[in-house]
Amino acid sequence: METDRSASADSHRARIITAAARLLAESGREAVSTRAVSAAAGVQAPTIYRLFGDKQGLLDAVAAHGFAAYLNEKTDLTPSGDPVEDLRTGWDLNIGFGLANPALYALMYGEPRPDATPPAALAAAEVLAAHIHRIAEAGRLRVDEERAAQLVHAVGGGTALALIATPEDRRDLTVSDLAREAVIAAIITDAPALAVPGPAGAAVTLRAVLPQTSALSANERSLLKEWLDRIARC
Repeated sequence: METDRSASADSHRARIITAAARLLAESGREAVSTRAVSAAAGVQAPTIYRLFGDKQGLLDAVAAHGFAAYLNEKTDLTPSGDPVEDLRTGWDLNIGFGLANPALYALMYGEPRPDATPPAALAAAEVLAAHIHRIAEAGRLRVDEERAAQLVHAVGGGTALALIATPEDRRDLTVSDLAREAVIAAIITDAPALAVPGPAGAAVTLRAVLPQTSALSANERSLLKEWLDRIARC
C-alpha cells in the first residue's frame, strides 16, 4: 500500500513538473499559476501544494529538472586533458543553455535569493567548482578557487542574462567570447602558478591538492587549509 502511494506521488510529481515546464517555456513565468498547472497536469491544486509546498517550490523543481536534463544531454562535459579549455567549453554551454531556455535561465538566476539558492543554480555551481578545482590542481589558477568561481559565475551569468534581454536580431555573441577571455586572463596563468614568484600561486595549488595527502590528521588539514586560503588571498 505504501509503495502504491509513493508511486502515485512520483507519477503526479512528474506530470506536474512536465506541465509547468511546458507553460514556462511557452509563455514565461507568469503563466505558471497553480490553476494553470493543475489543469494542464490533470490534478487538483492541493496536490501541488502537498508535493511542492508552494509555487516557488514548484518553480525550483522545474528549474532543477530542466537543468539536470540539459546536463544529461551534454557529453561535452566529460573532462579533457586541458582544464582551461574545459572551462571555455563550460562557459559556452552556459550561454547556449541560457539562450535556448531563457525563461528557465531567468528562473535560476534572474531573481537572486541569497537565503535560498535554487537547486538548479546549486547544481550549476558544483559543475563550475569542479572546473575551477581542476585548473587549481594543474597549478594554473592565479587566485583562490572561491574567488575564481565567483568571478566566472558573476560575469557568465550577467552575460547570459544580457544576451537573453537583447532582441535576437541584435545579439552579438562575440560579447560572450570577449567576456570569457577577459575572465580567463584575470584568474589563470599561462604557466603553472609555481613558476610565478610569490607565495600566493603556491598556496592556491597546494590548497587544491591538499585532500590527496594522508600525512596529516583531519584537524591539521583543516588548519593548513585555513592558512593557505589566507595566503592565497594576499
